[in-house]
Amino acid sequence: MATIDGFDHPLAGRYASPEMLHLFSPGHRYTTWRRMWLALAEAEFELGLDIPLEAIEQMRANLEVTADDLERVAEVERETRHDVMAHLHVFAERAPAAKPILHLGATSCYIGDNSEQCITRDAMALVETRLLAVIAALADFAERWASEPCLGMTHFQPAQPTTVGKRACLWLQDLVLDLERLRFERSRLKARGVKGVTGTQATFLDLFNRDHRKVLELERMVATRIGFDGAYPVTGQTYPRKVDSFVLDVLSGVGQSAAKMATDIRLLARLKELREPMASGQVGSSAQPYKANPMRSERVTALARWLVNIAANPAQTASTQWLERTLDDSANRRMAIPEAFLTTDAILRVQHNVADGLQVFPAMVARNLNDELPFMASEAILMEAVKRGGDRQALHERLRLHSRESTAAILESGEANPFLELVAADDEVPLDRTELDALMDPTRFIGRAPEQVTEYLSDVVRPLLEAAGELPEARDLEV
Repeated sequence: MATIDGFDHPLAGRYASPEMLHLFSPGHRYTTWRRMWLALAEAEFELGLDIPLEAIEQMRANLEVTADDLERVAEVERETRHDVMAHLHVFAERAPAAKPILHLGATSCYIGDNSEQCITRDAMALVETRLLAVIAALADFAERWASEPCLGMTHFQPAQPTTVGKRACLWLQDLVLDLERLRFERSRLKARGVKGVTGTQATFLDLFNRDHRKVLELERMVATRIGFDGAYPVTGQTYPRKVDSFVLDVLSGVGQSAAKMATDIRLLARLKELREPMASGQVGSSAQPYKANPMRSERVTALARWLVNIAANPAQTASTQWLERTLDDSANRRMAIPEAFLTTDAILRVQHNVADGLQVFPAMVARNLNDELPFMASEAILMEAVKRGGDRQALHERLRLHSRESTAAILESGEANPFLELVAADDEVPLDRTELDALMDPTRFIGRAPEQVTEYLSDVVRPLLEAAGELPEARDLEV
């Protein structure tokens, strides 16, 4: 519900999914903080520190942060001016037996950074699922239209024919590359670990009476408890801020791929070859009732532009960290990281809807191709005419002149392409109109496009999808 007197963020109120919003919600974030405190206390207990079992039991019983907790936190933070200390204070109120040992040896970054890595890991998993769903929908589309000839475009000018399915594979391959990079970056995420104020673990070494082995084991146990296979070997007070840059670069890549596909669809919609799905009551224009604007693809390009720009923030943050840490990362990261994930989520939801319902108009595809096909076939005409005994160089010049005359007729007089008529009437070209028409079969000019689609889907895409298991269905847009 939109707020009446306050800013209603479009990502939260309009675009992102409930699942992604949950991951970055205060309730989930601060519950994760409590899980960090519990993981530390449990590991310290198992390694022999004097941690009362009652304390751990009370912590386990009060992990979920409630609305009442957040109200109480706000009261305490007004006094402490420190969010972690405010939450620590309120958790201690809920688990009083744990108050003497809560946060033992830890720093604010133990809580915040380890939690951020957990949320990032889970958000990347959700992005992966949504990405695979788009890939699946596009794969079905590419397979359906694998052999449908269409006019190729370079510089948005007519070029050698391809197929509708092959063009979709260009979009598809971009997303598969994004998936590979997403999985790589997610696979190497690590916990920040238990490192102390400047990353030296000095406090924990004191807690365990200079027993280095136990300090190492503590970090391993905590990392395992929060779902990582290890922690970054060396840190300052924070985990390396380069990690955020790596992650948001991946999200930016998803935005780039989505914008490329959306832009192509917008162009092809103008050529009347494709149309994105339309709701029955959808209004294209408040003034022009006939309008069927590609609003979904326009939304994708708009959100992708925002996402690509957000990704510059962690790169700059990583480059400006001072020595063991500085706090000018905090306010920026509170906005950049959640907004990047929420934007990616929004993009992929729209893109899934488009890919699932993308319409092709074969008659218009054929018409646009046939308008240009005589020019595309000029080399085939040249080769066939040479086979009939013609002079290659002389024929090339005749075809060039007819091409120029035909172009002038099209551009200056709005005529239909007269190229074949001009060639058929030329006594120097040993082919009649029937023979020329026989050379106009579009399938002569699409090369291995259908085979490339089949091979790419079978060799690369289908194995990915089989391994992915069940994927979410496409949903219509709510707005």
